Amino acid sequence: MIYVVSRGETLYTIAESFGVPVEKIAFDNQIANPDNLAEGQALLILQPGEEGEYRDEMQVTGYAYPFAEPFILEQAFPALNELLVFSYGFTFEGELVPPLKDDLWMIESAWKNGIEPIMVLTPFTEGTFNNQLVKVLVENKEIQERLIQNVLETVQQKGYAGVDIDFEYILPDNRIAYAEFVGSMQEILSGQGYQTSVALAPKERADQPGLLYEGMDYRLLGENADYVFLMTYEWGYTYGPPMAVAPLNKVRQVVEYALTEIPREKIMMGIPNYGYDWTLPYERGVSRARLIGNVEAVNLAVENGAAIQFSGQAQSPYFTYMQNSQIHEVWFEDVRSISYKLEMARDYALRGVGYWNLMRPFRANWLMLERPAEL
Repeated sequence: MIYVVSRGETLYTIAESFGVPVEKIAFDNQIANPDNLAEGQALLILQPGEEGEYRDEMQVTGYAYPFAEPFILEQAFPALNELLVFSYGFTFEGELVPPLKDDLWMIESAWKNGIEPIMVLTPFTEGTFNNQLVKVLVENKEIQERLIQNVLETVQQKGYAGVDIDFEYILPDNRIAYAEFVGSMQEILSGQGYQTSVALAPKERADQPGLLYEGMDYRLLGENADYVFLMTYEWGYTYGPPMAVAPLNKVRQVVEYALTEIPREKIMMGIPNYGYDWTLPYERGVSRARLIGNVEAVNLAVENGAAIQFSGQAQSPYFTYMQNSQIHEVWFEDVRSISYKLEMARDYALRGVGYWNLMRPFRANWLMLERPAEL
């Protein structure tokens, strides 16, 4: 199903060898010009009428903002069981703050396509996570009760199937109180037939230092939520050095730790739908990588005549190219790296996988995960 292009190969010779129309391979892989391929480019090869066989019974979910382009979101719909609508915030008084753009169209589109829409709740203040907002919430039962009631009413009125709690940078002193808040939300919502999930920072051990990790108690949160979403990405990030966004060896460490604290049937493993383009040399505190889509990354390699390499340790594709006398290094995901992540999630018999995020096109990925008719 996955073929890696060798130097000098064309889409026409590849199509002939597999007996698949050129137009189908080009469409499935979003190849704008069949005459131009990159050495090392991974292609999804599906016969007419053939479906991907990677998901088995795994659940698939993904985050998207209400300002998502509908035609891009619709490409992912055949693969999804859930749509996580990002996001609702809240005030220090426990009042909900809705997304800047109306979310009703996403809710209606999800149900129409047999997908459960989930409200995402975040402690956002001016676009950043505010742990003081979390502190006030989890330490004040009255504010908690007000927020939970407001969430329940919005879920009922808007037609959501539940809520995903995505809080980050929780203060260590609020670790237990935060887990109890998640449990209170789950108790109230489940009584009305709704589900509650929680996003977890990617810890590799219980005592992992750092503000991103210390307030996350995997065991307590796993007990208090219906399921969890492991944010297994952002090792390679905007301000960090060039590396894979979700190196498989690091993802595996997080999953294996999570399995010591949380039942496997409650774990969703995160997958990034994006990459980064770094300008070299990297200088900490100065360099800033450019966020790019996975399809965009391949096009960048094609345009610059770059050969795509594949890291054996990270199990992720990367390449370098020259532009304006500066060397660039790009790390991203392709169908090959995604297939390894899906295989790992299946091997561990996890609940499923979830994507951050659905805002960029990646048709071949969704074709790999298309829901069987019975799902």
